[in-house]
This record gives sequence, C-alpha cells and structure tokens, in this order.
Amino acid sequence: MRLFALVSASLMVLTASAFAADAPPVVLLWPNGAPHSEGKTAEENVKITNGERVVTGVNKPSVTLFVPEKSKATGVGVLIAPGGGHYQLSYDSEGCFVGQWLAERGIAGFVLTNRLSREAGSTYTMNDELADTQRAMRLVRSRAAEWTIDPAKLGIIGFSAGGELVNMLVQKNDNGDQAATDPIDRFGCRPAFQGLMYPGNSAAIAPTKDSPPAFLLCGANDRTDISEGLANVYLLFKRAAVPVELHIYANTGHGFGYRPRSTAASNEWPWRFQEWLVTTGFLKRSALITTTQPAAGR
Repeated sequence: MRLFALVSASLMVLTASAFAADAPPVVLLWPNGAPHSEGKTAEENVKITNGERVVTGVNKPSVTLFVPEKSKATGVGVLIAPGGGHYQLSYDSEGCFVGQWLAERGIAGFVLTNRLSREAGSTYTMNDELADTQRAMRLVRSRAAEWTIDPAKLGIIGFSAGGELVNMLVQKNDNGDQAATDPIDRFGCRPAFQGLMYPGNSAAIAPTKDSPPAFLLCGANDRTDISEGLANVYLLFKRAAVPVELHIYANTGHGFGYRPRSTAASNEWPWRFQEWLVTTGFLKRSALITTTQPAAGR
C-alpha cells in the first residue's frame, strides 16, 4: 500500500502501515487483473526522491481517490495523469498534491497509476497506457453517484507523458458498449474537458470542432516543442473554435507540477485552472468565491 505521508529518509524510516488510516483509498481498474498483465503479481515500487514519491513497476493500474465531503462537492471530477516519461510516475507533485488541492475546493480528484511502456524490461505498450486511461474514466463514471460527480463534468488533466495520454484519450474515446459483459465497460470514456500540462508529443495534438475545451500550461524555459509548440497548439484550438486558455510561466522549465509549500509563480496554476472551470461553465462562480484560498507564500 502506498505511503501517503511524506517523510525524509535522512530523519526516519516509517512503514506504510503506520499511515494506513491517513492514506486515501486506492481502487484497482481491473480487480481481477488488467489485460496483458496476466501472471504479473509483483507490486509496484515506490521510491522517495527529494521527499516525493515516484512510482514504477505498475502491473495493477489504479486510481487514488481524493473525494470531497458530499456537503462541499461541486459535482466536478478530474482524472489526473502524472508524468514521468512513460518509465515512472511523479505520483505526488503531478498527482496526489493536485488531487488534494482539488478535493479541498469541492472538486473530486482521481490520480491515475497506469502501466508504463518505456520502463526498462516493460512488456507494455502505449496502447496499454491508453487502455488504463480509458478504463479509469469509465470506472469513475460508473461510480459517479457514490463519489458525488456529475458524469457530464468529468474531465482529465495530464502532465508531460500524462499529457500525451490526455491527447490520446481525446482522439480515441467512446460512449461505452451497452452490450459489454463488464458493467464498467458500458460507460463512456470521453472527457468533458482536458488539461494539457507541458504535454509530451505536442505535435500530435490536432484539435477538431468536437474536441473538449482545453486548458494549456507550460514554462517558457521548457524544451522548444513544448514552450513554443504549445503556443501553436493554442492557435489550433482557436482555429477549431474550441474554448481554450493558455498559461506560459516565465523563468520556468519542465516538470514543475504543484507543490503545496512552493512560492514559485508557476505554483499558482491550480487557481487559474479553477477559474477556467468557472469560465467554461463546469464550476459555479459561487464555488470559486467560497473555496479559493491564498496560494502558499502569499
């Protein structure tokens, strides 16, 4: 089981069981085993890098739940796809920290832990990563009432390699198969909105008039295909008449994610994302006014 409380290895070593009561729930996408993971029983690996968890060796894809109290729920849900070059997952800075921030403001967050196609020795492909992403969307929709979500307000955001998965999902989704024997497969996987956070393979992003509204984010010092490529992607969305918003932070590189104690300007992006949800009609303005809090360091 994953350790939710972060600790410094230089100070102490604690077992996951010591924090079991505080850990957010984790739900397997396929309780009986994922396709193409047959016979693979090894648990995922979690290492601490600069005080944050990095996950590898995923054979049992899952979502970690950050669900607000029902009295505070806005009905909006966000699937969060962490980055890591398709060989690891930045589980905290591009996952759990974001999910917790959203839940504190009445937005349900679901952190995807997907299989990795570029990890050393991996037998998985990008299609397996896409299948995990599709399945996560279906799973969340199948339990929308339980988690106080409006199925029409479930979107996805992804960071770096996770952003690539977002684009793949946008290009390949469906409304579910009503004849499927697995009831989860009867639910659609199309996202209501998308967040492309310094996405990998930005050249593959090709919006159409039917694409979901998009929130775009990157740093000006990122590699050219992102820092300049995402500006071009913004224009493609505009030409396709798709609602779009772009934020490029100066003096900022790749992989900045969100960290609760950071005072960097780029750490303000979750507030901009929340405002964008209001602008696009997914979130009520009253929710923005009553739940927004000053960013760290203000």
